[in-house]
Amino acid sequence: MPIEHSSKAAKAKDRLNDFTAQLGAFRGGIFRSYALAVIAIAFCNLARFGTRLDSIFSARWGSHRGMPGALIVQSDASILLDVHDPDAANAREDIAPFTELEKSPEHMHTYRITPLSLWNAAAAGLDAPQVNQRLETHARFPIPANVRSRIDDTISRFGKLRLVTTDDDNTLRLEVDDVDARVELAGRAKLRKLLRVDGTGFLLRLADRGTLKQELIQLGYPVEDLVPLSRGEAIVFGFRARTDAGLDFRLRDYQTEAADTFYGGGTTGAGYGTVVLPCGAGKTVVGMAVMDRVQASTLILTTNIAAVHQWIDELVDKTTLDRDEIGEYTGQRKEIRAVTVATYQVLVWRPDKASEFPHFDLFRKRQWGLVIYDEVHLLPAPVFRVVAEIQAMRRLGLTATLVREDGHEADVFSLVGPKRYDVPWKQLEQKGWIATALCYEVRLDLPKPIRTKYALADRRAKFRIASENPLKVAACRQIVENHWQESVMVIGQYLDQLAELARVLEAPLVTGTLANKRREEIYRAFREGTERVIVVSKVANFAIDLPDASVAIQVSGTFGSRQEEAQRLGRILRPKAHNNSHFYTLVSNQTVEETFAANRQRFLTEQGYAYRIDHWDGEFVTG
Repeated sequence: MPIEHSSKAAKAKDRLNDFTAQLGAFRGGIFRSYALAVIAIAFCNLARFGTRLDSIFSARWGSHRGMPGALIVQSDASILLDVHDPDAANAREDIAPFTELEKSPEHMHTYRITPLSLWNAAAAGLDAPQVNQRLETHARFPIPANVRSRIDDTISRFGKLRLVTTDDDNTLRLEVDDVDARVELAGRAKLRKLLRVDGTGFLLRLADRGTLKQELIQLGYPVEDLVPLSRGEAIVFGFRARTDAGLDFRLRDYQTEAADTFYGGGTTGAGYGTVVLPCGAGKTVVGMAVMDRVQASTLILTTNIAAVHQWIDELVDKTTLDRDEIGEYTGQRKEIRAVTVATYQVLVWRPDKASEFPHFDLFRKRQWGLVIYDEVHLLPAPVFRVVAEIQAMRRLGLTATLVREDGHEADVFSLVGPKRYDVPWKQLEQKGWIATALCYEVRLDLPKPIRTKYALADRRAKFRIASENPLKVAACRQIVENHWQESVMVIGQYLDQLAELARVLEAPLVTGTLANKRREEIYRAFREGTERVIVVSKVANFAIDLPDASVAIQVSGTFGSRQEEAQRLGRILRPKAHNNSHFYTLVSNQTVEETFAANRQRFLTEQGYAYRIDHWDGEFVTG
């Protein structure tokens, strides 16, 4: 029976093993189910945690997980723009209307939000939520709460003080809704000479209108001027469909938009301010478009006699005005007609420093319906005094840049008016309205014999020594030779240097001492192509129409003047059918001229231009 016993034992063992296996499978299933349940719960919690992480990330870092954002907004109201970020160009364009560029080195550009930049943005139609939204769209980190608050508070001040009429034609009323603002204004000694308390506002003399606006903006209160503007003497004219040369003529879309925005349909609160457009974009045509809408006698102020003649030529060429309806008011002629074009120089002339400005009477010798300040950033400081007195007239400022090196931007804002319209330079370049400009900074070593003299000089003398580096003559000649088929302007500051360049290049020289007739002959020869190269001093910085110039070589300039850099580039921005324009700046290597050059380039960098830096060692190949 042992065999039988063994068989039974084996069967029992097999059943035990089966049971154990089933039990194990059952327990394993339970364990696996438990494990899967634990894992599932963990994944659910992780998903929920991930959602929380995502929301924290979005709040902390913005909505650009793949592209964190081109801007870093800091608590001191400065903004860093990462130029290597793919969104840098869009970010620059979005913040340009309400910021000012301070520094532009290779990797991070520094912008700043200022009261004036925000008030200009407000005048152009941007409100605080729109400004904050633009920052949020491109911000890498959350916008500091104090910056948001500053934007809200500053923009809210625009329109808080309003100038309105009263029953007395010689008296205006300043409406002030805010109680604290009223208390502050009433307590200011300077303002007590101008204002008389009147309920919830103040009364002032009509003659103090401009002066009050100047004082208030210094206190951080921009005034919204709602006093109706005078109509002026009516004139009737229009645009021609074809110019004298037989070319079709019509306004470009942005020129129409600029004129309409400024004029505002003739409503109260419009009809004064500035239009900012690049050189070569047709600011003169915008001025004529505003004249067409106003249909009133117009006084046009510009920088020099050549610019006066250009305005007159454009008016005769593109409008139905006859030449005898347009007056020239300069050192040579004193004609006052329905449309009069004058220079700033004649306005600020006086026999001696103790005398009054006799030609300021020009503002009062006719009932002007419009005053146009061409190149308004150059409006001489003495003229601000009379501008303050003529606030009843429509006032249009035209400029490529509101930058003033004398710090009078707030006076332009108060007395001429806020920025009403502008277009980024690169936007017009992309549409073909201005030329594509390639910018180069060419650095040259100081020759050894000059280095000791440079080392021992004071800062001002160092700048001149570096500016007049003799190697610039050879570099300039090579650039001119490389562009042998193009029209070239050589621009500089120092007359001895320019005379040497004119001799070496066998080119005519234009300076302030050259007779106006000879100056215009040279410009005409350059336009017609009989002179391919001209050498010019800073008299050619502004309001000179040389449409065929495609190369500018800047050998020296006025220290770190941003406006001068922009205007000089502007000389070559007329659109070209055949090629790009080239802008060269010659800079002495490892000298103070490098620092000033960097400052000069800030405005153009803000507009999206980049400078390629090359070192000249006797061999230089142009782009």
